[in-house]
Amino acid sequence: MIRFYSSFSSSSSRKARHWLTNHKLEFLEIKINSHHFTDIEIKHILSLTESGTDDIISKHCNGYKNIAPFLNDLTLNELVDKINQSPSLLKRPLLIDDKRLQVGFNEEQLRKFLPRDFRHAEKENFLNRIDI
Repeated sequence: MIRFYSSFSSSSSRKARHWLTNHKLEFLEIKINSHHFTDIEIKHILSLTESGTDDIISKHCNGYKNIAPFLNDLTLNELVDKINQSPSLLKRPLLIDDKRLQVGFNEEQLRKFLPRDFRHAEKENFLNRIDI
């Protein structure tokens, strides 16, 4: 199941929720601002990134400038504490399953959460329309 970390004030979160609903994908929505992250959750999220904290930490939030100088020196527990103290540090939305992570709303990249047979059927349908 997809875990959808969102923020009410984020237009990207609203777009992602709409996309998930329209594609009838099962998801669990978790509000970032009221959620208490565990080190296991953060480890899982980081394990799915290509560039570690750079992929999930928002450089545009107020709290970033306070941790930027020592971000790479934080232990996992310290990072989790900082995120729980200031959830706005995380980019939004985050969509996660066992093997995939999507940061932000990008309709094309969200397609990776669609079942393979659905993607294949859409591709066949598209190719058939081109041949007409």
